[in-house]
Amino acid sequence: MVNFTIDEIRRIMDHKKNIRNMSVIAHVDHGKSTLTDSLVSKAGIIASAKAGETRFTDTRKDEQERCITIKST
Repeated sequence: MVNFTIDEIRRIMDHKKNIRNMSVIAHVDHGKSTLTDSLVSKAGIIASAKAGETRFTDTRKDEQERCITIKST
């Protein structure tokens, strides 16, 4: 598995050719955040053990409290 530090990720993303945008679209409670956590985990950005519970894209306090994604990330 690949593991990056925050500084390494920032250096990589300084080059636009390394940036990949993605979109996940599905109905409510169909695993969009879980899928995103899994992809971020496979990229080495979060620990595999945390995938599915980290909710990497839910950055707002109200999203974390309600366990739902309100705004796109």
